[in-house]
Amino acid sequence: MKFAYKFSNLLGSVYKKGNLLFTPDGNSVMSPVGNRVTVFDLKNNKSETLPIEARMNITCIALSPDGYTFIVVSEDGEALLCSLVSKTILHTYHFHSPIHAIKFSPDGKKFAVTRESKVLVFHAPGRTREYNPFVLHRTFYGPYDETVCLDWTSNSSAFCVGSKDMNTRVFGAQHFSNLIVYSMGGHNDVIMGAYFEADSLDLYTISANGRLNVWDCDTDLDGLKPFEAPDGETSTIEAPDGEDEAEETKDKVVRMTKDEEAKMVDKILYKRTAKHSYKEARGDKAGFGKVTSTAFHKNTHILVTGFEDGVFFLHEMPDFNLIHSLSISDQNIASIEFNKSGDWIAFGCSGLGQLLVWEWQSETYVLKQQGHFNNMNCLAYSPDAQNLATGGDDGKVKVWNTSSGFCFVTFTEHLAGITGVTFNQKGQVVLSSSLDGTVRAFDLNRYRNFRTFTSPRPTQFSCLAIDPSGDIVCAGAMDSFEIFVWSMQTGRLLEVLAGHEGPISSLSFSPTQVQLASASWDNTVKIWDVFEHKGAKETLNVLSHVLCVAYHPGGVELAVSGLNAQISFWDTTEGKQLGTIEGRHDIGYSRKEEEKITAKKSAFGKAFNTICYSADGNCILAAGRSKNVCIYSVADKLLMKKFEISCNLSFDGMEEFLDKRKMTEFGSLALVDSTEGTDVSLPGVKKGDMSSRHWKPEVRVSSVQFSPTGRAWAATTTEGLLIYSLDHNLVFDPFDLELDITPSSVKSSLAKGEYSTALMLSFRLNEQQLIQEVLEMIPVSDVEVILANLPDVYVDKLMTFIATLIESTAHIEFYLIWARQLLMQHGPKLKQRSQSVMTSLRLLQKNVTRKLEEIGKICDHNKYSLQYIISLSQSKRKLAQAEGKEFGSDTEEGTTTDREGAEKGISIVDPSESGDSDYMDYLIDHT
Repeated sequence: MKFAYKFSNLLGSVYKKGNLLFTPDGNSVMSPVGNRVTVFDLKNNKSETLPIEARMNITCIALSPDGYTFIVVSEDGEALLCSLVSKTILHTYHFHSPIHAIKFSPDGKKFAVTRESKVLVFHAPGRTREYNPFVLHRTFYGPYDETVCLDWTSNSSAFCVGSKDMNTRVFGAQHFSNLIVYSMGGHNDVIMGAYFEADSLDLYTISANGRLNVWDCDTDLDGLKPFEAPDGETSTIEAPDGEDEAEETKDKVVRMTKDEEAKMVDKILYKRTAKHSYKEARGDKAGFGKVTSTAFHKNTHILVTGFEDGVFFLHEMPDFNLIHSLSISDQNIASIEFNKSGDWIAFGCSGLGQLLVWEWQSETYVLKQQGHFNNMNCLAYSPDAQNLATGGDDGKVKVWNTSSGFCFVTFTEHLAGITGVTFNQKGQVVLSSSLDGTVRAFDLNRYRNFRTFTSPRPTQFSCLAIDPSGDIVCAGAMDSFEIFVWSMQTGRLLEVLAGHEGPISSLSFSPTQVQLASASWDNTVKIWDVFEHKGAKETLNVLSHVLCVAYHPGGVELAVSGLNAQISFWDTTEGKQLGTIEGRHDIGYSRKEEEKITAKKSAFGKAFNTICYSADGNCILAAGRSKNVCIYSVADKLLMKKFEISCNLSFDGMEEFLDKRKMTEFGSLALVDSTEGTDVSLPGVKKGDMSSRHWKPEVRVSSVQFSPTGRAWAATTTEGLLIYSLDHNLVFDPFDLELDITPSSVKSSLAKGEYSTALMLSFRLNEQQLIQEVLEMIPVSDVEVILANLPDVYVDKLMTFIATLIESTAHIEFYLIWARQLLMQHGPKLKQRSQSVMTSLRLLQKNVTRKLEEIGKICDHNKYSLQYIISLSQSKRKLAQAEGKEFGSDTEEGTTTDREGAEKGISIVDPSESGDSDYMDYLIDHT
């Protein structure tokens, strides 16, 4: 139960590809991040990544109108029906081909899917009781190329489909006598968007080259007539030529016979009433970009169009009046979506991984988030576990809030990739090392770079460490094989430690002693005393290149990870080896698509690139160039649990065996050269490079870190920053249990007033609801006496429980009294065993600090509200005096209320009349 870590959240990646969606209430936006979906709550300022994984990256999302279920479709056509309530997968369906668009009808009874050159309409799951939730209603044919976009009418009776054959078609979802299929041209490029007007069959179509056509229908939406076959005749539905028997029996195809077509009366007719060009709206600028995404809000008649150069336009339809134009970035806008009210517009840019929510009326950003658009290399927890700092190959240092999941500051001063990040002992400063030859210190209060540490001659820094006091900063060099030591206060270079004969790979300070451990590729680990400057204090010889070192929280033991996939443990005081963990088989077997060797042979080149001790020092976390993260027991030197960080087949290195479906007579398809006839430009060429390339990133873990509270751990991976946390709500983990200890016996002791006995029995059962019930039944006056006689083994558990509960409870003062008395009664004993209770103390500090910030914001809001009310009252009184009227007289508003109050014996007094400043100060002080 101690290792029951579950996936909690995904940070560092806010958007990858696919379409964005707003929830029906309009307060949350759903964004596909790789093979997962993240929900950003804009009202409560929180983000949550759903525990749902597809086999490959997600390309389409559709949300039901009631907001309970949604469908995600991956790159290979696999569809997952998921519940937004239980956050689980309900059903799986495979389309066996890529899907460009999927959308529910407004009434929620059907949903349409664009598959190849067809449109499939299914009955919405949950409406009827069937074994298979995906029940096909009808297949619609007509387009000659792939269908890419679709839209429903307001009453769900018809839908339109845009295709790559440059035509737009309107289909009747039911069998109508005056509408089967209507095809419209007028474009000379791919249709990127087609939208119906509200409660109408009028249509807008947008093509990729920036052409907009307005189509007017001569028939109202209510004018569609259901088809009725004459008595004694049955309408025949034929399948197109070339379809197999299985398809004939499975799908219903819309194709009428000639007799039925002749019986159709009053066929609807479309007429193009206007055509517009975005080229004119953009002023015919150089490098006119193509349209990449569109969105239309039917109630406000606002059309948004995004281009490949990051520009988007807002137009009012049908007159095509320009409302606003803005440039987000220089990357293409992949997805646009309106919320229900039409006030907010969500933009997704896949090139930079940006997610923006823009309020177009006030021209302000509601949400502006961007992840690392390149690999993430390192991470660090703040001492109170409130924040997380990450560094990437894009040269950016980002700081994330662990509770909300949002990035609140980004530092871009570095000019090359980040190799290491760390916090100082107070958590107010973030330090980062980079390949640009600098180590920078950033202030989290003023959000600025206030220190820059450099070396006498240019060198690339590969690792970083800061001593526990925060006075000494050390960084290791890749090319000069030296360790540079600076003063944090003055920024001056104090010492250059030389002695290694290879690049420095890792640095680690001892938490209790003034010792620095440095690892190098020269097969050694050196222990330094940075204050004596007398060279290496101890040299540990390892059997292979050293990749990472980490000190035990106790400060004596040192863990060393080598290139031979072994983790060795050393006693730094005596310089002897304590034990070894062989991790070759735990890393996992995997092979790339282009590799010609087996997965087992490929594993010989893999090792643990990053290791980290848990907060209590009993376990060690290790990961490397694979999809597995391993937790080992330090005492037993055994593997306790292995976590598989991803099942996304869009990454390379996920499969262990060859895929026989990709094998040809020439070998694997990945090894077949398919670049013949294409113009392959030189590497690094960006402008004018028109060749098409496909890059498949390799799955790997670059850094792992345990939270100081011990309740979570984080890993920087190919898909982002993954956070795994403990959830004990559904875990039964008793402590020292006996037969006579039951919930009924705990409640009987509580009823008798034996509070100490009930509290200890509830902790032995270890059920959260029962412990909470016992604690809240204990009178406040008895807290001090109970804690004075509580054994130490229950003190630690009580502290952890109170620290966890403060985060979510409404009885803040009650539990703060418990925490205060606990620290006062058992403070000296806790100090003696501070190492074992450090995680609980940090968790308590983290949650109390968070509650202080939340309550402070509420108090500030109440303070400013009262100031506004009092100032408004004073202004009314002065206005009444200026007009020669008495404030609160019969001529003023609200006199009826005053008289009613006087009749009931209630005295209504103007606050401004009874000591303006004193009364205002009194209200503000007592908010």
